[in-house]
Amino acid sequence: MQPLQYPTTTMLMLFFYSCLCITSTTNLANADAGIKSIFLLAGQSNMAGRGGVINDKWDGYVPPQSSPNPAILRLSADLNWQPATEPLHRDIDYFRACGVGPGLAFANSLLQIDPNIGVIGLVPCAVGGTNISQWARGGHLYNQLLQRATAAVEGGGTVKGLLWYQGESDTVTREDAESYKRRSERFFDHVRLDLQLPTLPIIQVALASGAGSYVEKVREAQLGMWLVNLRTVDAKGLGLEPDGLHLTTPSQVILGEMLAQAFPQAHHSSVRAVTSKASRMHRNFVTQFFDYIGF
Repeated sequence: MQPLQYPTTTMLMLFFYSCLCITSTTNLANADAGIKSIFLLAGQSNMAGRGGVINDKWDGYVPPQSSPNPAILRLSADLNWQPATEPLHRDIDYFRACGVGPGLAFANSLLQIDPNIGVIGLVPCAVGGTNISQWARGGHLYNQLLQRATAAVEGGGTVKGLLWYQGESDTVTREDAESYKRRSERFFDHVRLDLQLPTLPIIQVALASGAGSYVEKVREAQLGMWLVNLRTVDAKGLGLEPDGLHLTTPSQVILGEMLAQAFPQAHHSSVRAVTSKASRMHRNFVTQFFDYIGF
C-alpha cells in the first residue's frame, strides 16, 4: 500500500495551521500555568472605550492594532480568563455602549516592544461618567478594582501596572477640579498599599477633553503629579468623536501605543519589591493619619 501523498499546498496549509494551533495552545497553557503579566485598566469612559460609538451604537470596526492575539487575555465580569476581544469593557461598563479602547492596542504594542513579557492579562475596571471621589477607598468602584485584581493573580501571575484614564467628570465644578490632584494621589497611594505593591507602575492619561469648563485645571493637576513610578501621557490633541468628549478609534490606537511606550521597562523586576520596615511603618502611619482626619 502506497503512503498517502498530499499536494504541496495542502501540506503547507497543514503545517502553518499546526504551528498556529501549537502557538495558541502554548500561550493558553502558559496563561493557565500563571505566566501572566497583569494590567489593571481603570477610570471612566475613555478607558472603557467609546471609539466607534455614535448615538450609543458601536460600529463594530476593530483596527489591526486592536486585533485579538493568543498572548492577550481579559478577565471577564465573572472573573474568568478568556481571549481578549473588543470591546474589552462590554460586561463591566454595561450601562452604555462600549467600543474600542486603548487596552488591546497597548497590549499588542507592548508585546512588540518586549516579546519576553509573556502572556498579558488585561483586567477591565473602568466605568463611564465616574468622578474621582467615586473611586475613593471603601467605595464600590475601589472595592471592585481590588476584588478583580486579587482574582486576577489567584491563578498566578503578577500585576505589572495600572493604566488610568479619568477626570472628565471632575471638570464640571471648580471644587472637584481643585481637589483632583489630592484625591488622585490618595487613590494611587491606597491602591498600592492595599495591593501590597508599593512601587506599582501607574500610567495615567492627561485629559483630551472634559464634561465641563475646568479641563485645564484638571490637566494641570495630572501633569503636576510626581510620584514614584508614575508616568503621564498627554492625550491632548487626539481626535474626538462628534460628541467632543470621547476619543475616536484611531485616537484610541495611538493612545494605546503611547501607553506601551510609557510603561517603565526598568521597573519590571521591582513591582514585587518590598520597602524597608521603617518605610512601610511610615507610609502606613501617614495613610492612617490622613484617613483619621478625613483628608
